[in-house]
Amino acid sequence: MPSTSRPLRKLGFLTIGLFDEADPRRGHESTLEIIELGERLGFDSAWLRHRHLQYGISSPVAVLAAASQRTRRIDLGTAVIPLGWENPLRLAEDLATVDILSGGRLNPGVSVGPPMHYDRVKEALYPDTADAEDFGYERVRRLLDFVRGKPATDFSGTEGFEVFADRVQPQSPGLGGRMWYGGGSLRSARWAGEQGMNLLTSSVVKAEGPEDAERAPDFAEIQLAHIRAFRAHHPDGEHARVSQGLVVIPTDSATPEQRAKYEEYAAKRTPRTTAPQGPARLLFAPDLVGTAEEIAERLHAHAAFREVDEVAFALPFTFEYEDYVQILTDIAIRLGPALGWRSEA
Repeated sequence: MPSTSRPLRKLGFLTIGLFDEADPRRGHESTLEIIELGERLGFDSAWLRHRHLQYGISSPVAVLAAASQRTRRIDLGTAVIPLGWENPLRLAEDLATVDILSGGRLNPGVSVGPPMHYDRVKEALYPDTADAEDFGYERVRRLLDFVRGKPATDFSGTEGFEVFADRVQPQSPGLGGRMWYGGGSLRSARWAGEQGMNLLTSSVVKAEGPEDAERAPDFAEIQLAHIRAFRAHHPDGEHARVSQGLVVIPTDSATPEQRAKYEEYAAKRTPRTTAPQGPARLLFAPDLVGTAEEIAERLHAHAAFREVDEVAFALPFTFEYEDYVQILTDIAIRLGPALGWRSEA
């Protein structure tokens, strides 16, 4: 087995938290149980996706507040909160509150861009300011400033019987250093580095460059370029934190029925990995299905994986609770150690 240039230091997982419209509590409880299982298995982090007007978790910060009271060690992250739906000042208050409740374990990941289906939702979301909203990097800068303690107002002091602060309250020491940016382009990677953020990479990147290039774009090479650009622009240089989030499905303890389901799932998604998709030219990484040894070998050969020492492997969205238990157990017991990871639990 070839060795990685960076031994795997932190092992995490990412889930979307689907639920049935007729019984949303069961789905949310299932997500909390998965996070609790992750802690028992020794995972270093658990991350939640964010979904609006869908049957997935719309408020991961609230769910992580609950998770913070049912766990004691595992880091809790969002991957990612789309800031187009958020007021940065209010979000800063929520993040700091949950970080304090968790004992400093919150890792908020954010992204920019207009909300999905914005033309159809803008009147509900921003009825008076829809055409004036800024969905670019400035929205992240505002959030970072509030989290890091810059003034939100020019007034502080006592008014009557009430005391007012000029900074977002509460302030949570260390949270500013645990802010992540979810980026899939070279520009985003550079910008995140310049802001001193951490970088979340996923199974999607932008295939930048000429469409008529002689050689088809390579996902791993593109992601590697993003990681190196991020670190080149980050104050911490080579020590800047990057987490990779590929979809991995180990089958070591899976039943024959589960293996068949996993292979069918990956096969249906494979066509989108062969060429850039849509006007944005998004390039998707293949899902990795197989034994822990087989997956480890493929990861060791992945140019971008060799540059990171943290991962947040993404769980497939549509599987059952029992499938997630099997996958997480195999990742923790078999795949993690095969990648050089050792639990600190």
